Amino acid sequence: QVQLVESGGGLVQPGGSLRLSCAASGRMFRINRMGWYRQAPGKQRELVALSISGAGTNYADSVKGRFTLSRDNAKNTVDLQMNSLKPQDTAAYYCYALVSSPSLNLYWGQGTQVTVSS
Repeated sequence: QVQLVESGGGLVQPGGSLRLSCAASGRMFRINRMGWYRQAPGKQRELVALSISGAGTNYADSVKGRFTLSRDNAKNTVDLQMNSLKPQDTAAYYCYALVSSPSLNLYWGQGTQVTVSS
């Protein structure tokens, strides 16, 4: 079993910054993908940023140039630096990991709330 523990999030004014962190622990051979999704009230969960082993990082168009995903393979962690935050970034943010252990399994964190408001 793999656990994803998230930290960060909170309330910030428009234009501000926040940093989300996620650490994976447990029995695993390899993390194939790791990143963040978000879900706003009444909307579907959507990709924010995803690191794919051997293939780089994908970002949602809405966050390109503002958000940066950093992954540490040695520590099994991924951080999301969010700058120039907008009210439309308000959502619950979920850490995501696709893990080989050795079978392929998908894991989600418990979610952390990000609220952008003046």
